[in-house]
Amino acid sequence: MSEDLSVTARKADHIRINLEEDVQSRTSTGLQHYRFTHQALPEINLASVRTEQVLFGRKLMAPLLISSMTGGTPQAAAINQNLAEAAQARGIAMGVGSQRAALEHPDRVETFQVRRYAPDILLFANLGAVQLNYGYGLEHCQRAVDMIAADALILHLNPLQEALQPEGDVNFEGLLAKIATICQGLPVPVVVKEVGWGISAHAARQLADAGVAAIDVAGAGGTSWSQVEMHRIQEPGRAQVAQAFRDWGIPTAESIRMVRASAPDMTVFASGGLRDGIDAAKCIALGASVCGLASPFLKAAAVSYEETLQAIDVIQQTLRVCMFAAGAIDLVALQEAQLSRVDGD
Repeated sequence: MSEDLSVTARKADHIRINLEEDVQSRTSTGLQHYRFTHQALPEINLASVRTEQVLFGRKLMAPLLISSMTGGTPQAAAINQNLAEAAQARGIAMGVGSQRAALEHPDRVETFQVRRYAPDILLFANLGAVQLNYGYGLEHCQRAVDMIAADALILHLNPLQEALQPEGDVNFEGLLAKIATICQGLPVPVVVKEVGWGISAHAARQLADAGVAAIDVAGAGGTSWSQVEMHRIQEPGRAQVAQAFRDWGIPTAESIRMVRASAPDMTVFASGGLRDGIDAAKCIALGASVCGLASPFLKAAAVSYEETLQAIDVIQQTLRVCMFAAGAIDLVALQEAQLSRVDGD
């Protein structure tokens, strides 16, 4: 199979597997161990609860991000259109999938170009950070941003996924210095995210020193990309290796706490297994500024724009009611709400 076809096939496989197979991590997000103190007398009007947030110069109507997922295939183009139109209608942020395929194959650029559907949203470009060790540099990062008129660039870290892919890029040596170079040279903010195994305290300190504008923890508890890759692998031995990592990673709640403690001034994005507005509220209370979800939106967008809108509306309304019941009139108050750990594990 040619390189051109292999990239297309991999992206198509990822969409199919996420929609059809059980790829849920068996590690929990850790969010179930936290509970808001219910306020029977909140002393606020539900109609007055506000979820607005300003991030990187764009106003969000809710602290929600459609996490980076896809692009590069016709199905991905349709999914991205539904996601972008819904993000525009509801005033939330969106990231696209890795744009490497479009940089190397210009005929795929259009599948990522969602700005025409969403002129006002906070939009994130996306490249794999490891590509900085495989010939990519500042020019490629700028091209990714320009390609979709993005407000910021996400560099994703996925060493375990790359190690499990038969075609993976596994040289992560010396990557931190190259990330720092991109942060210094790119005129838009750089966000570094994991893809589902979390950011440790040590990595957070390193990234803060490198000058990243935000860290997306993308902790364990959601989609297990080792499990996704297991479904792609044809050779039984390699599939067994991938299967062994289904429980790997730092739970999302723990990763947020680690990043907050080790890099207290860092803007934190929470993602990794968030499924509803209560999960989002807990993440905000733990110190995140915005909450990313992927799987719920992917499944909705694969159906229709209307399904995507409904998915966003349910999450946002759940968040608002949670804030009301916790006595938080806005996101600042939510960060100060009483959130207790309910057990020791």
